[in-house]
Amino acid sequence: MRGAAAPETELMTEITATAASVDELRFRLQGGLHGPGDDYYEDSCTLFNTMIERRPRVVAECVTVDDVVAVLAFAGEHGLPIAVRAGGHSVAGRSLCDDGVVVDVRRIADVDIDVGRRLARVGGGAISSDVDRAAQVHGLATTGGRVSTTGTAGLTLGGGSGWLERKYGLACDNLVGAEMVTWDGRIVRASEDENRDLLWALRGGGGGFGVVTTLELALHPVGPEVFAGETLFPASRAGEVLRAFRDVMNKAPDELSLAYALATAPDDDTVPANLRGSAVVDVLGMWAGSMADGEQALAPIRALHPDADSFGPTAYADFQCSVDDPPGYRNYWTAENVVDLPDEAIDELVHRATDLPAGPSQLFIVAWGGAVPRFGHEHSPLAGRESRFVVHPLMMWQDPADDESNRAIARALRQAVQPWSTGAAYPNFLGEEGHTRMRSAYGTSAPRLAAVKRRWDPHDVFRTHQAISASGSL
Repeated sequence: MRGAAAPETELMTEITATAASVDELRFRLQGGLHGPGDDYYEDSCTLFNTMIERRPRVVAECVTVDDVVAVLAFAGEHGLPIAVRAGGHSVAGRSLCDDGVVVDVRRIADVDIDVGRRLARVGGGAISSDVDRAAQVHGLATTGGRVSTTGTAGLTLGGGSGWLERKYGLACDNLVGAEMVTWDGRIVRASEDENRDLLWALRGGGGGFGVVTTLELALHPVGPEVFAGETLFPASRAGEVLRAFRDVMNKAPDELSLAYALATAPDDDTVPANLRGSAVVDVLGMWAGSMADGEQALAPIRALHPDADSFGPTAYADFQCSVDDPPGYRNYWTAENVVDLPDEAIDELVHRATDLPAGPSQLFIVAWGGAVPRFGHEHSPLAGRESRFVVHPLMMWQDPADDESNRAIARALRQAVQPWSTGAAYPNFLGEEGHTRMRSAYGTSAPRLAAVKRRWDPHDVFRTHQAISASGSL
């Protein structure tokens, strides 16, 4: 009678079997399979937020849907955790996992424009600028991110705030179809006619239901030129300008989309000499309509006599790249959706913003309204659409010794407007803040989201930032 194998023998058998499976997976992939030390692996493990340091066992470079199916089968066979990597802009670092498999879909990035149907068919690895430039050839656009290197899938599945949101809704509101690979390798389609609950969940509920390999996004007439730009003021006028921004946006037509930023001006020739390297106020954005009407809509801001004013006819696709956040920084983000910005809230924000360090850190305030609240709970799981503004402190720095002080500044800025909170949060603006904060992004939609999760990912294979669990919790 044969005795039980020694633990060392079992371990060697497991290692040998795993190595054989890795070789088989490498053979099956049309892309590549990469491990530590490989240039592609190291590039994949470098995210926008450099605070994230995770080391997967392998990175699978997928170029087809069949590649994704093969990788998920391999991970399931060996019980390995999974992360999906596209734009790499997940501030919480969910584009990577430790000792698991990264499904890298960056090469599944084709963008096909159907002009007649005004529809963009977008690969799961495409970034915002890919979609913007392909659609603008035909004078069309969909709501995209304000940072052109953001992955379109992650942006859309997490909500998708962008300059066209007040006119045409969030990116997720323009999602009319998707194709997804499930945990067990099925290729499914979500649309108004097929798997409608899944389409509903993908409109802001995150990527925790499977690997989305294709998105179909509604397009609208935009550009090729729009009235867009920015105005700069010294930070000493922060409160005055924020009040004017609030008043303008509370009455603005849907075509006007502006944001307010308190930040450090770059030291370059585009900035007046008196503002270079100094704390400034920036009111920036665009008008999705005729140039003449845009001039009129911006007049109240221009009446404040900014020190710099670049508003004018601008190629839409170029403007979409104009405020890209710099890579290579440690990041901490948070946000609060508010019902309004009364004078008391503005005074508190401006006071606390004096703690912002020099550099790329900023207080960014997005004006909602317009089309955003017109999409209800039956269309999308996102809560808080009634918010007039989203207050978004985002901190970026390089020295790890400054980690806690920067987190504290961001939290203090968010806390400054909590008395006026809607109780909701926009998920794409959140870092790691725990389940309670993420649950606030969905409100009463959370149980329905959990039910969709149980149907499509009953074993919690896909653990995304949204942290929706098949057990029914967030």
